[in-house]
Amino acid sequence: MRSVIIVHPGFERVWPFVADHLNRLWQGQSSVEFVRLEDQEQRPLHQIVDTPASVTRLIALGVPVSVACLPKFTSLREVACEGNYSSVVTPEQRAELKARDVLFYTQPTEGFWSQSVAEFGLALTLAGLRRIPQLHHAILTSLEPWDYEPPGGKGRPGARGHQFGDDPRFTNGTIAGKRVRIVGAGNIASTYASFVRMLGADVAAWDPFANETSFHRSGSRKEWHLNRLVRDAEIFLPMVPLTETTRGLV
Repeated sequence: MRSVIIVHPGFERVWPFVADHLNRLWQGQSSVEFVRLEDQEQRPLHQIVDTPASVTRLIALGVPVSVACLPKFTSLREVACEGNYSSVVTPEQRAELKARDVLFYTQPTEGFWSQSVAEFGLALTLAGLRRIPQLHHAILTSLEPWDYEPPGGKGRPGARGHQFGDDPRFTNGTIAGKRVRIVGAGNIASTYASFVRMLGADVAAWDPFANETSFHRSGSRKEWHLNRLVRDAEIFLPMVPLTETTRGLV
């Protein structure tokens, strides 16, 4: 069995750990030929791999796959050819591989990064509610932010106190009980919605293209009118990509 992993720097510009991780996995099974290309390399796959007819397992990351490529790999049993965000193998090439009983692997969804991005969103929400970035910057040069005594040491309603250090001019406090309103119900938005719902927020989302499952799994109420979404929002999140169709939406 001959196993080959080949990766272009253009792929690692987006996914810098994938190739080495796959290499470690395969090294535990058998010997692996690992090829990291130069930046200027533009040749198609079959021109880069020596004697492609002897390769049985192949992973190609960020490498062009022309119509002439895969037929050269006559002994192939398993293959994955990925670009930065999708497979570089056409439906016709997949059909050819299937006819040859070659196992073809690809990432079928973009959902695998939603957890990471949604956690960034949750962290930003917490940081905004509790003024964490501002306070951290302030305590670098002064101990005064640590002093929670009210002005003059005398308690006053709505003022700073031992158990209150937020800024009452803005939405503050816990996520629990907050009205969280989200534009979007895709992978990232629904994952974020499930986080804040779990923490006790009242969550509503608007997305005319999402199916009911997206709202159900996140525990968010479906809002049918975008203009209603912002009326009572305490925490508002536009969680759709900025494209020509979404520009100016909010």
